[in-house]
Amino acid sequence: MHTNLQYLPIMALSLVLLVSCRTLEPPTQQMESSVEETSSHNSQTVEQLNIQAIAQSQQGQFSAAMIMLQKALDISRTTGTPFWEGVTLNNIGRVYQAQGQYSQTLQAYMTAGVVYRQIDDRVQLGKTYSNLGELFRIQQQPELAIFFYKHCVINRELARLQPSVFSASQPDAYNITVAQTYRLLGEKLLKQGRVTEAQRTIDLLKVEELQGYIQNVAGNQRTAKGIDIVSGEKAVKQKLEQTLTNAVVLGKELSSIRNIPPQARSPQQTQRLQELVTQQQQQLAAFNQFLSSPAITTQLQQISQTARQQNLDLESINALRDDLARLPQKSAIIYPLVLPDRLELVLVTPESPPIHRTVAVSEEELHQTITAFRQALINPSRDVKTPARQLHDWLIRPLESELQQAGTQTLLYAPDGKLRYIPLSALYDGKQWLVQKFSVNHITAASLTDLNTNPKKDLRILAGAFTQGSYQVALGNRRVAFSGLPFAAIEVKTLASTFPQTKTLLDQAFSPEITVPQMDDYTIVHLATHAAFVVGKPQDSFILFGNGDRVDLSKIASWSLPNVDLVVLSACETGLGGKLGNGQEILGFGYQIQKTGAKSAIASLWTVDDGGTQVLMNAFYAKLATGNITKASALQQAQLNLINGDFPTNNQSIAVPNTGNFHHPYYWASFILIGNGL
Repeated sequence: MHTNLQYLPIMALSLVLLVSCRTLEPPTQQMESSVEETSSHNSQTVEQLNIQAIAQSQQGQFSAAMIMLQKALDISRTTGTPFWEGVTLNNIGRVYQAQGQYSQTLQAYMTAGVVYRQIDDRVQLGKTYSNLGELFRIQQQPELAIFFYKHCVINRELARLQPSVFSASQPDAYNITVAQTYRLLGEKLLKQGRVTEAQRTIDLLKVEELQGYIQNVAGNQRTAKGIDIVSGEKAVKQKLEQTLTNAVVLGKELSSIRNIPPQARSPQQTQRLQELVTQQQQQLAAFNQFLSSPAITTQLQQISQTARQQNLDLESINALRDDLARLPQKSAIIYPLVLPDRLELVLVTPESPPIHRTVAVSEEELHQTITAFRQALINPSRDVKTPARQLHDWLIRPLESELQQAGTQTLLYAPDGKLRYIPLSALYDGKQWLVQKFSVNHITAASLTDLNTNPKKDLRILAGAFTQGSYQVALGNRRVAFSGLPFAAIEVKTLASTFPQTKTLLDQAFSPEITVPQMDDYTIVHLATHAAFVVGKPQDSFILFGNGDRVDLSKIASWSLPNVDLVVLSACETGLGGKLGNGQEILGFGYQIQKTGAKSAIASLWTVDDGGTQVLMNAFYAKLATGNITKASALQQAQLNLINGDFPTNNQSIAVPNTGNFHHPYYWASFILIGNGL
């Protein structure tokens, strides 16, 4: 099978290194439809050839795969479809890489990069850089892997300013997903002690995970900064930019000649085409030699030794530390990164560079403990302290001295994966719950969260409640009955008595048509109804209104709530049927609420059915009513009230548990605050 391959590199490289981004002559109106149909047909042909070639490559049929890809490359160049030319070049690189022919792999990927640079397709250019990063990773060259992974992030985040570009076709031409690229970059940066760069990458990973779940996630000026190229990488950056710029200039001239049919070219044009091809090959070969030169290799290897000093003045981390310093309580951000063989923790405080700790726990063991903890949380008869203490030992204890030294009062928490299904506040250190030391504020990503906007002074509440009746809701291939909440009416009536400006909507009056248009007239929207965060697509997660209508997660972002400080869902649930994913549905909910313009949300990770919700919500709003307290602190104080048994008992309808109190975290830990905690 490999015998014929000795003839392929010459033929393949002559194709790989010819960059063609054609500019077709403008067709007449009468021919436009025909040209579009032909272009679509050609693209479909090239796409099918790529699909078949990759399937053959995966079966070890490399010669057949390369022949198909060469045919696809010829068609894409002849018909002037540079998008598919780049796709094919990436797949040619993948076939070479599968055979360990790394020099040819590098040339193919670099040529694809020139194509995408010429047509300014940052999405595919970013993915091509990811392929280059993977190429150097498997060759045990971590510094170059980091360099090219960074360029994937940089281009991806710039493209996010125009999220509609992500709607284009995303063909199979890349070795790993973009989210995997971010995760690998974070992992490798931490391994080299480059903690500030890692923090930035892990934060942007949350944004990319949202992109994978919600789609078309818009960036902002903070995300668009991507990740810094540090001083040791700048020589490579300069050479890369110079090489691509020069290759693009040659590519444009090549395109103009290729627009002329071969039989119509003059001898001078034919000779010039050959010269341009040779020059382009030489430019890319020179860049390849530059990457392997001893001077550059040494310079890159020295980065990790000086990373701490280089990281001190990075703009993005200084901005984040400034945000933390302006918060009324001493605050710190914790980023866990779950990897197959370990847990990485990154802590950001206002006073010091990011702090990094590695915890020796496998992903499997961590997930088993998360599952045990969650099962104990939703069943008050189970021992919850054992898994709670183990998770505390992994997530908090490695950072305890730094948190104490910083005087931290509030933890801003950006959980990873299955950690999104459990409340940080319910971790246990052997003597007390974490909430007894810190208030906890979940965030989607620091780069997407406005941490410092103060809430409006007047508390005006719109409270809707589903109190009676029952509705059948389809969840996957099964149907689940959701019944009215017995304490929801009391919950909203108590709100109305605490805040005279509260408007209540019950049952049939609590419909999307009536409720949604009124929301932005209030500072707090309280929805005492069922909501479900379901593993799957955004359309699978929903809020159930009192008249039986559902609004799914994908539609929430269409609400316009710029005047709303807080949206409360007091009876939502995750992990229905015991199925836990990676928590993207919870991350997605937080993002969709932020996208409405609302500053923050409170949601529950499981439904507390026996009056505990009413007690907690009453305590929470009573704290807010006193004024001069943040939402994060008000939630913490309400949770402490339940732990200590310090809550009103004037409502005889509340079913107090057999223990006579609500100290088990089942009753108080369900609710998490996501977004701006002020």
